Amino acid sequence: MNAPMIRIRRASDRGHADHGWLETFHTFSFAEYFDHKHMGFGSLRVLNQDRIHAGRGFAAHDHENMEIVTVLQQGILEHTDSTGTASRMVPGDVQLMSAGTGIRHSEANASSTESLELLQMWIMPRELGTSPRYEQRNFGLDPCDGNLQLVASPDGAKNSLTIGQDACLFMGRLATDQMLRHRMTPGTILWVHLARGHMKLNGKLLGPGDGAGVRDERDLEFRATDPVEFVAWELSDQDQH
Repeated sequence: MNAPMIRIRRASDRGHADHGWLETFHTFSFAEYFDHKHMGFGSLRVLNQDRIHAGRGFAAHDHENMEIVTVLQQGILEHTDSTGTASRMVPGDVQLMSAGTGIRHSEANASSTESLELLQMWIMPRELGTSPRYEQRNFGLDPCDGNLQLVASPDGAKNSLTIGQDACLFMGRLATDQMLRHRMTPGTILWVHLARGHMKLNGKLLGPGDGAGVRDERDLEFRATDPVEFVAWELSDQDQH
């Protein structure tokens, strides 16, 4: 058995681009940012933390053969796509767009005065060429009740969104000094991204924007030192980068 390992990726080491209307941070290689040491983690290929200025957004563009998950942290996001979906996202909402054979969509900040913040994450699918589909659900903003909140899974368990990969997305919100434990499923790896606040992961301190790749651990302890918001991807260890 390999020794347990938690590898920290500090926020300051991420890729960064400021396009005027968009400020974005890339945990893994994306667009013009390339780092051969950080191409992804298992089937997790993209993890971007974006701030979109008031009244701005992404014009219509295409995706295919990717599972795209968006978590809205602040503001109101307007979404339209070629499946006929037109929706608004508010904090607590999670969106899953399975691009499959091809989907065209646009995203815009609905406010003319306030910026919005979101996480967008791309998972490589289990199968190529599936039919495009869209799901959106609100998972609330309350602190966790002692367990990570499941928001996406292969079988839609616990009213989660259904993702086309052997991957589970959990969301965590903790109040100051709150703690929770999570037991990893055998044969999985875990990527944690801390969006807000400070916490300790098995004693290792994480700050805003930090990430952590976890392998060969069994039990994890998340302990907040101030209010935190984070996501955690539990992924098959069969496709490691």
